[in-house]
Order: sequence, then C-alpha cells, then structure tokens
Amino acid sequence: MRAVQLIALRQPLAERTITDPKLREGEVLIEIRAAGICHSDAHYRAGFSKLGTLPQTLGHEIAGVVVAGPNIGDRVAVHYLLGSGAMIGKDLDGGYAERIAVTAQNAVPIGPNVSFEVAAVMMCSTSTAFHALRLAGVRPGEKVAVVGLGGVGVSAMLLARMMGASVIGIDRIAEKRKLAESAVADIRDVRGVDVVIDLVGHPDVRSEAIRALAPGGRLMLVALNDQPFTFDPYREVLARELRIIGSSDHLLSELHELMAFASEGKLDLSPLITRRIALDATAVNTVLDDLERGTVDLRTVIVP
Repeated sequence: MRAVQLIALRQPLAERTITDPKLREGEVLIEIRAAGICHSDAHYRAGFSKLGTLPQTLGHEIAGVVVAGPNIGDRVAVHYLLGSGAMIGKDLDGGYAERIAVTAQNAVPIGPNVSFEVAAVMMCSTSTAFHALRLAGVRPGEKVAVVGLGGVGVSAMLLARMMGASVIGIDRIAEKRKLAESAVADIRDVRGVDVVIDLVGHPDVRSEAIRALAPGGRLMLVALNDQPFTFDPYREVLARELRIIGSSDHLLSELHELMAFASEGKLDLSPLITRRIALDATAVNTVLDDLERGTVDLRTVIVP
C-alpha cells in the first residue's frame, strides 16, 4: 500500500510502497478516509521528540471504515494512545497511509451526522483542547483566553463557548483573528481572565499569560516547548493563588463525549478544516513547512 513516511529526522517525508498491515487477534483493519496533519507532526519531523524506529508513518488524527476484523463496515476514528503508553503516528505507524491496523478498543465509532474529516481532527485537535479545559475546571461565566488559533485553539474556543464561558482569541496572524468574535494580536492586551490556554509555548508568552490572569486564575500549558519561562513566584503566583497546570493528550472517554456533542449538533467542528490534500509527499511536506513558519490554515486533512 502507499504511505508517506519520515525516513530521516530533519528531512522531507517521502512516499513509499509498504506491506499492508497484518491483523493480530483483537485488531481491526481500517481503510483510511481522512487523516489530519497536526503541528506535532512537524515537531516530530524536526526531531523535537523521540520517535519509534525509522522509517515511520506519521499521522495520529485518523478516521475510516473497518474492512477486516470485527464489525466490518463500521465508520470509526482512531484513539491514538495505546495501553502500553505507545502512540500511533509517533511510536507506531500512523495515518499518512491507505490502511492501518489498530486494536478494536481503539476504534471509536463515528456518530451520525459526523464526517470522516471532522472525526479525524476530533481525535487530537479537539480532544486536546477539551482535556485542557476540563483540567482547568472552566465554569459558565468565566473568561478564557486562547493563545494560538490553530486547530486546537479554535477547538478550545468552540468548546469553551459551549461550556458557557466568554472567550478571547489571541494570534499574531490577522486572518486567524478574524475567526474569533473577540480577538487580539498580543497576550499583553489581555488582563483579568480566569483561564489562559497556551498553545504557542514561547517563554515570553507564558510569562505574560501569568500577568493576564485574574486572582485564582489558571494557566494551562499545552504547547510542546522545553524552554523555561520566568515569573515572580510570590507576587505573581503565590499572592494571587494562581495555578500553572500541564495538560497532555486526552482520555478515551472524552473522545466518546465529543463524538456525542458533534452527533447531537451541540458542537460544529467543520470550521476547523480549511485545507484538503491528497496522500502525496510533496503536499504533506508543504503543510508541515507551513506549520513551522506559521500558516493561516487551521487543520489540513489528507483525503486519500
């Protein structure tokens, strides 16, 4: 089958013909109908995080149809975290391919009225945002600032509004600010919010986010960045009883909740998908390059 793989770190992905997955007991074979391209994939290509054995098929936002194993014909999306702690699309081959084999318990049924494309991006973009908002304990009437309006950021805005919060979007790219009802270019223009969701990770942004919080506020660290940031532990955090919380990935149960929200019409995620490409190495590399530089697109989806 065709796949677009990372052959070597800090090098463009390449199209290859690889062996079809062989099913083991308890697995299903999925014909992939949509695969989202996440900013994390650009980080993996750049060598930011340790990967499994190369060559590796990236892609952890996956949806398709079961073509072998239990429940043939079911429309499913893929929960990319395995019980062993491994991650599909990072430690194991992922969705930049025509087919993938996963354990049946990692196949999340796609609800009625939910497209393959939406289901795919829900597996990371939306679930990452949902988990962060849950950990933050967002309540109706609170003010939430979302820093970085990519796929995760716009998901966070949509979800926070669904939870009854008011939302401010923050992004340096003007085209992305237009997507928000209330948006600014710089975190320094925001003060007195209850929650800041940091999806950028720059040390200076995180330091300013501390100052943007109201007493009792929560800073959610979501972006991948290993650079330290500075703040005054007493005056800025302790005296105002702020909380700095790390948020990583999501829970399987949250995927089922999100699927129900989308199926019931409570959550419309279609605005997240702003570009569609074929399963083509040049096209995928172009998207990853754009993500590294900063792009006006939210989520790009591969439609094989």
